[in-house]
Amino acid sequence: MANKLQKSHDVMMALNYYAPYVSGLTDAARLVAEELVRRGLSVIVVAGQHDAALPRSERINGVDVVRTPVVARIGKGLISPTFVSTAIHFGRRARIVNLHLPMIESGPIAAGLRSTPVVVTYQCDISLPAGILNRLQTVVMDISNAIAMRCANAICPSSADYAASSRLQRSMSGIRTQPIAPPTRTYPAATPSFRTSGGLHVGFLGRLVEEKGLEFLVDGFRQLEDPEARLLIGGDFSKVAGGSVVEKVRTHIGGDERIRLLGFLRDDELPNFYASLDVFALPSVNSLEAFGIVQVEAMKAGVAALASDLPGVRTPVQRTGFGSIVAPRDSVAIERELRRLSTKPLDRVLGAQRANAEYSLEQTVDEYQTLFESLV
Repeated sequence: MANKLQKSHDVMMALNYYAPYVSGLTDAARLVAEELVRRGLSVIVVAGQHDAALPRSERINGVDVVRTPVVARIGKGLISPTFVSTAIHFGRRARIVNLHLPMIESGPIAAGLRSTPVVVTYQCDISLPAGILNRLQTVVMDISNAIAMRCANAICPSSADYAASSRLQRSMSGIRTQPIAPPTRTYPAATPSFRTSGGLHVGFLGRLVEEKGLEFLVDGFRQLEDPEARLLIGGDFSKVAGGSVVEKVRTHIGGDERIRLLGFLRDDELPNFYASLDVFALPSVNSLEAFGIVQVEAMKAGVAALASDLPGVRTPVQRTGFGSIVAPRDSVAIERELRRLSTKPLDRVLGAQRANAEYSLEQTVDEYQTLFESLV
């Protein structure tokens, strides 16, 4: 990425939450940033200091991370007065800027970057509960994101399917829009150490939040009569922006001992987790889910997916044929498809081959790097 001007970093990324926070948006940015560093580029990330115990600056797996102080929170939103100015400061000194949206500060940041090329990665539309304050937040967020898209040199939604259904569809309908799938890891063969019986093992992995629709998965699974069936729910429910819904999930679980809440799973536990499953479920219910990195990683490990019929979320199953698609919030449909996948399991080897052919970390970063180089 040659440039005659002296620049501090090749790429500056800006997003509200970064590692060690775990979410689909954060992981997508982190995986791309770390792979770019592995390829020899210098990357700096500007994010909010979501945990006061975290250092203001550090290097994580080769990525320079700068965090700005947070003075207040509104739901999942962070109020950090110096975030915009810090992102502009480092963005002007980078060869290219990659903004990860939705982000309420994205418009002012993009407008303040002057001549630095901007690539917007649009991860999802926000979806907040009813209420005047949430409605106002949504409107302001959409306006800011639309301004960032107008200022951007390129816009990268996670899929054409999602872009076509987004509230900001008009902002992503031009020639500057280039869908790029989020990055996904490929795990080696592993030991099914989470498997405890010979029955159907269904898994979920992610934050235990409202948009995941876990209560519908639990209700559907509980209709299976097989005492050997298992539902394994992995994911953090203690440090979740906006709060988790673990108590609601526990209420739906009742006394069903076939269902386990595993809590947060480390990266080194994930291969064994995926190897223990027959079906991976992603029962999301709204537009905050746009793809499902964990869904695809499970498919690449040979696990069929049960995905909600939502734009973007359904795309991996549609492209590979490796799984089933069900209507959101439909526990009856979830039960039906779990029964079908149990009695007529899909070919794990063929499914993994198709998923790996469609999605890879290397392919995603290749597309981003080619795009970055074309703009610089």
